[in-house]
Amino acid sequence: MADIRPDTMERITDHELAKKFIDEQVEMVKEQVGEKKVLLALSGGVDSSVVAALLLKAIGSQLVCVHVNNGLMRKGEPEMVVKIFKEELHANLIYVDATDRFLDKLEGVADPETKRKIIGNEFIEVFAEEASKLEGIEFLAQGTIYPDITESGGVKAHHNVGGLPEDLQFELVEPVRLLYKDEVRAVGKELGLPDTMVYRQPFPGPGLGVRCTGAITRDRLEALREADAIVREEIGKMEKTPWQYFCVVPDFKSTGVKEGKRYMGWPVIIRAVDTVDAVTAEATELPWDLLKTMRDKIIANVPGVNRVLWDISDKPVSTIEWE
Repeated sequence: MADIRPDTMERITDHELAKKFIDEQVEMVKEQVGEKKVLLALSGGVDSSVVAALLLKAIGSQLVCVHVNNGLMRKGEPEMVVKIFKEELHANLIYVDATDRFLDKLEGVADPETKRKIIGNEFIEVFAEEASKLEGIEFLAQGTIYPDITESGGVKAHHNVGGLPEDLQFELVEPVRLLYKDEVRAVGKELGLPDTMVYRQPFPGPGLGVRCTGAITRDRLEALREADAIVREEIGKMEKTPWQYFCVVPDFKSTGVKEGKRYMGWPVIIRAVDTVDAVTAEATELPWDLLKTMRDKIIANVPGVNRVLWDISDKPVSTIEWE
């Protein structure tokens, strides 16, 4: 399958182009898969959700969705994924709680690329184990999009690109691999997915693993999860929200004062950006009152944190994510 987007490929900007793309991909998937079953890595994010809808349209019950809770998801996210896909969309969904498995493998690992590859390989192993329990699974579907491919060429490995092992036993099904994020959303709208899903906050494949920088510890990861929930709730109240907003908790501490005593704590770094295609991005100007509200709530409610910072870097030279 080509990794280069053809110069002649039209940008999907309207209803007709989205419908044309869907019709073409449905036929291509049917031809590729035949009567076999497909195992979908369903994170619940925009990309994998659109792939799920496309595959359900193309092959229906031949699709088996697997949602893996790797312990690196946002607060309440695994429960939400199960509710939407299993209870509302009635997909054939297998839920796997692999929190300890992932975090044990990541213990003491600080290098970002090594973390990404561990997470990617562990995902594939989980899928292989689930596939071994089923009959007729020969394909692995993924929500790979074009920026994943271009960034993996010398910038960073995405778990669904650079992290795949050489002895992968599945043939890949990646129907949106040549689309930019805005095009994926247009296709999702055309497929009838709800706005809450189509315009859901982007989330990297390695999850909070690349926002809990350096070697991940469970206490710092939990602080990140709680702080992230506050940031998303407060920024989500803006009349016009940024394209993406989240926070990072790095692996260092600074001196603070709590109850009259010296207090070593982590910083929470807030990041918000606007972009169209995720290839370039500009830092979003956030209101000062909003920043103070997030600061106060994070300091008051997140154990182990004593500073709140604001990242105003653009892409390039900074990437959207920190790792």
